[in-house]
Amino acid sequence: MAEIVRAYRQDVPALRFVGKKYGDEDREGGGFGAKWGLFFENGWLGVLERSAGGRNVKEIYEDGDAYIGLMRWKDGEPFQYWIGMFLPAGAETPEGFAAVDFPAASLGVCWVRGPESEVFMKEEMCAERLLAEGMEVVPDGEGAYWFFERYQCPRFTTPDEQGNIILDICHYVK
Repeated sequence: MAEIVRAYRQDVPALRFVGKKYGDEDREGGGFGAKWGLFFENGWLGVLERSAGGRNVKEIYEDGDAYIGLMRWKDGEPFQYWIGMFLPAGAETPEGFAAVDFPAASLGVCWVRGPESEVFMKEEMCAERLLAEGMEVVPDGEGAYWFFERYQCPRFTTPDEQGNIILDICHYVK
């Protein structure tokens, strides 16, 4: 069973998210795993890493080199799921990709540990935990909520002795 094993605030600088946007119509089997497969097959994450212009995002903020499943939700508007990476503000957006700029902000981060099949779709559980920790999940200036899965290596890629991994789920907070 998945559980939150750590919750904390993380301040991040202004960043540019670069990736590809998908919607509910792009889900296969309820999720976006097939789209992630396309990213790996086509080497698109490598393209994004190179577009950072030689700047190592991990040096800008802790865990900055992770792959990201970015989500946007606003009542009455189509759900968005983006696959990509956070890059330094002003980074080049390669052809075929789109970008979203984010100002410097605070993240509420939850580490969700469990078998890989059980760590996804825990955003609401994480938002409740962040609230209990004194953080308020906040929308952007248009009333949309942005949150994301952060696939940090080796937390996500190397299972522990019980076969559990850790998925970071992050919300923008104040």
